[in-house]
Amino acid sequence: MLRSILLFVLVAAGTAFSPLPKANARSSTALNMATEVKVGDKIPAVTLSEGQADYGRPEAVDIAELIAGKKVAIFAVPGAFTPGCSKSHLPSFITAQEELKAKGVELTICIATNDAFVMEAWGRTSGGADAGIRFLSDGNAELSKALGLLIESPVMVRTKRFSLIADDGVVTHYFPAVEASDTWAPNVLAKL
Repeated sequence: MLRSILLFVLVAAGTAFSPLPKANARSSTALNMATEVKVGDKIPAVTLSEGQADYGRPEAVDIAELIAGKKVAIFAVPGAFTPGCSKSHLPSFITAQEELKAKGVELTICIATNDAFVMEAWGRTSGGADAGIRFLSDGNAELSKALGLLIESPVMVRTKRFSLIADDGVVTHYFPAVEASDTWAPNVLAKL
């Protein structure tokens, strides 16, 4: 019995930390065949998760429902608590909240493939949550895949760095990261 339990734990642990399988080029699903997002695309109905204070159970958030009828800024980072994301990308949006609101942006959302607990902790400790930014986990990389913005690595899948503006779920401005600073809030504001 002990051997069975040990074998189960080892298999489960190995599976939990394995990278997501690569998309099959012959698959017919939109998530696997997505091309990179562009202006005019609709943000897909994908369920993300949002961490709660005091390690509460994460809540499911349908991104399409959340942004319906609103003008929103969405930015994604390869990883919470990473140097570039924590020192530059996120702070640029924290300090730009009033300017974004003045340009009609009602909600700012930060997305990464980190789990909901990590995203909540990053939002709380960075001051981003206090600034009004929502921190959502794309833990299964479904949104990243659907937007064609997935980075696969041997360790874990990550989201490419980007920013976009969507109005009622439709992308009106898209900022890919040719240079990391292309996705920071000052560049976004300059185009609004």
